[in-house]
Amino acid sequence: MKAFLSTYQYGSRRQPEEGLRLGVARHVPRGVRREDWRRKNYFDLWLPLVAPTSDLVSQYKQGRMSFSVFSRRYRNQMKAAESRQVIELLATVALFQPISIGCFCEDESHCHRSLLRELILKEARTKASCFSHRHARQPETMRFSSPVCFADDQE
Repeated sequence: MKAFLSTYQYGSRRQPEEGLRLGVARHVPRGVRREDWRRKNYFDLWLPLVAPTSDLVSQYKQGRMSFSVFSRRYRNQMKAAESRQVIELLATVALFQPISIGCFCEDESHCHRSLLRELILKEARTKASCFSHRHARQPETMRFSSPVCFADDQE
């Protein structure tokens, strides 16, 4: 089972099959109204829980640390419970639906979104075994454990 996950830079033209665009930067674009985030190709949903802290980004941009140090510290930040839960959710969603993660950085190879992509894909590989192949991309055949999910079936 393969995860459908891509990356992009804020403002770039949408690509076919990239799915839901998630903004994973700590801050929203300055001077851009909330109503224009999607229209101007920034993101469909802003998700700062998986962004590096402002302090970490600031230190890196000021040249006070290398990208390898930034990477290690960012990965450590992503071990926090809230971030872990979001990464697990994104990994699971990516197994069934295409999603894209984006931020402001021009050079993805020196951007946290490349690191986040690795974390999500690693988690997706572990989650893939939890789902049978016959359910992949076929949500109408899936069954859920919550009684609320069966509410329509019982009427």
